[in-house]
Amino acid sequence: MSINLIIASAHIFRLGSYLNGDLYILYYSYASDILLPIGFYFLLCLNDVNFRLLRNWYVKALIVFLLATFTEIMQAFGIYMLGVTFDVIDILMFGIGVLLAAILDVQVFDRLIPGYKITE
Repeated sequence: MSINLIIASAHIFRLGSYLNGDLYILYYSYASDILLPIGFYFLLCLNDVNFRLLRNWYVKALIVFLLATFTEIMQAFGIYMLGVTFDVIDILMFGIGVLLAAILDVQVFDRLIPGYKITE
């Protein structure tokens, strides 16, 4: 999906390097915590055809949120998974990212893109 290409581009071209001061710190602290769950949510959307369970937005949202939160909790125990420092605010950012993805999925793409959802 093009959303994942946009997220990858933001990381490749290091968009945060164009920011200054507090925005720079906020971007490098939390942008990936919002963007990556969005990307993972839409990767799960690609499997809607093969896995009936994934056709519900809340199942995809729960899977992404739980896995992201699991990686953050592992960091608290010194097990480095997708990062090295535990920050409870990261978990809040994961939730924001998942909710943004679900809103895009259900409220925006479903209404604006014909044939976006699978119908049986």
